[in-house]
Amino acid sequence: MVEDKIILGIDPGTTIMGYGIIHVKNGKLQLVTYGVIHLSKLPTHPDKLKKIFDRVSGIIKEYRPDEMAIEAPFFGKNVQSMLKLGRAQGVCIAASLSHDVPFEEYSPRRIKQAITGKGAASKEQVAGMLQTLLRLDELPKHLDATDGLAAAVCHYFSKGKGEHNKDKVSNWGAFVKNNPSRKK
Repeated sequence: MVEDKIILGIDPGTTIMGYGIIHVKNGKLQLVTYGVIHLSKLPTHPDKLKKIFDRVSGIIKEYRPDEMAIEAPFFGKNVQSMLKLGRAQGVCIAASLSHDVPFEEYSPRRIKQAITGKGAASKEQVAGMLQTLLRLDELPKHLDATDGLAAAVCHYFSKGKGEHNKDKVSNWGAFVKNNPSRKK
């Protein structure tokens, strides 16, 4: 079977949102594009959400990705920031679904692990590895762009199995059967 797909990766944000697109053909990764969406000058949070929806929809219409990977919000101390980030992620997912593009989400730690081998890697380490992997001439000014790209590459490396697509146990009987060493 010939593998040929385009993957959109998104690093959601309400100040700067990063995105990256890769083309995978027969196991070879090729950079299509990457960049950021600047949102800091918009006056209200609803204005930012509308811009995110419009720009992500535009990116989907232009590049026609087969799948989307998005970074899941991480748990922080500032609840208001988390809520805003979650809304931004939700708007990206809504844009994806409105264009019939399936999505999967990945934790920041899992993305870093997939790209660098270290779940606690820095943005700079992730960007450096992507620069080598995808032969980027130079790194972008805003590493949010390479974070979006990292989500797409992680999705490919993970064979599309993110947080929503993990192997799930349907009941305790199945759990016990799959984990015999856990019985007392």
